[in-house]
Amino acid sequence: MTISSLLDVKEKFEIQAYSKPKDMDQHTHIPFSGSPRKHPFRKGKIVLIGDPFTANTFYYEFNARDIGFAEELPTMTNINGDVLPMARIWVKKRSAALRCTPFVVDEIRGMNPVA
Repeated sequence: MTISSLLDVKEKFEIQAYSKPKDMDQHTHIPFSGSPRKHPFRKGKIVLIGDPFTANTFYYEFNARDIGFAEELPTMTNINGDVLPMARIWVKKRSAALRCTPFVVDEIRGMNPVA
């Protein structure tokens, strides 16, 4: 799965924002910010793209049941006018999640290849 397939602007994951609950305990949840998406093939999973318009982006995968609540953040717009929704989600501590940083495998400049 490539980042470009996750950035398909047409398939947004809409989050209805609400104000922070008064009984929110920051000792039990951790905030993560990014552009939310539905997982491409796993129900019950959320993909959160950290910085969607940069070349060196990353994403998180969370179980939807581990998310305590979500807050709407200002949308991001790139130079071409593409707009992506942003959110801050609060995830229960000790939850299993995935952090992925894709990269292109290539030669390191200035080093000789092993013969």
